[in-house]
Amino acid sequence: MEEHAGDSAVDLAAKRLERAVALLEQQVSTRTARAGAEAGHASDQDRARLAAELDQARARERELEAAGAQASEALGRAIGEIRAALNEDA
Repeated sequence: MEEHAGDSAVDLAAKRLERAVALLEQQVSTRTARAGAEAGHASDQDRARLAAELDQARARERELEAAGAQASEALGRAIGEIRAALNEDA
């Protein structure tokens, strides 16, 4: 796209416009790639955070299951003691 002395004003303007559009496309591509990389990084961080939260939730679930089992055992013992006491009174 060299400018020649015989080029008309319209040809020169068209060449400048082509160069400007090419430069704009290059800048858009660069910014799009940068934004995509940043979004990918954010997604990795989100996945890591969610995985950590899931691990914590599973640990809490195991704790609650253990506490529930202990409570059930204690309730069973209490029921047995109450029955035994009632049978003694009868």
